[in-house]
Amino acid sequence: MSVDFLIADENSQERGTQVFVQLPVRGTLLALISLACYDPLSRECVMKLINIAWARAADHEWCARLMASSEPWITLRRDLDACRAVLVRTGAELFIACDAETGDPLGFILLSPYGFATSPYVASIAVAPEARGVHIGSQLMVFAERHFRDRRHLFLLVSSFNSDAQKFYVQHGYEFVGELKDYIVSGHSELIFHKRLQ
Repeated sequence: MSVDFLIADENSQERGTQVFVQLPVRGTLLALISLACYDPLSRECVMKLINIAWARAADHEWCARLMASSEPWITLRRDLDACRAVLVRTGAELFIACDAETGDPLGFILLSPYGFATSPYVASIAVAPEARGVHIGSQLMVFAERHFRDRRHLFLLVSSFNSDAQKFYVQHGYEFVGELKDYIVSGHSELIFHKRLQ
């Protein structure tokens, strides 16, 4: 059994370059996505078909506004200017997920190839409120893992108050490996999560 993901060719900077990637459903993550997208009432997959591509300069403002208006960035006191600055940091790789039919932006993932002890790091991931619940975040995480498949490790930080995000990462095979107390905001920790890539 396998599942198809429509993603942009990661070697292309052009929006709209698409490839179907057939991945075997053997690992926990892919099996989870395959089962999670199935709605037994409608007997249909509820995973939205998306294109993931390098963000263009015009996409940056949409991503910054999504960050500044969403948790955890609100609690972390990141205003719009701070969110804009993060997206253009040296070495950052910003990818945007768009609806495959309409081209509307649905979410993004910000990656840093050498962000955590010289290992790849998921710096930020966000999905627009109207696009949540159809596995955009899961597809973005699969994309990141494919993007860094030769690097063996992938890290991320998640805020201690963000219990939904913690559950999301655990469901996708990430393990808690450490804690940075009072790291960004006093009274809250940043939790270090890690996944060994196959």
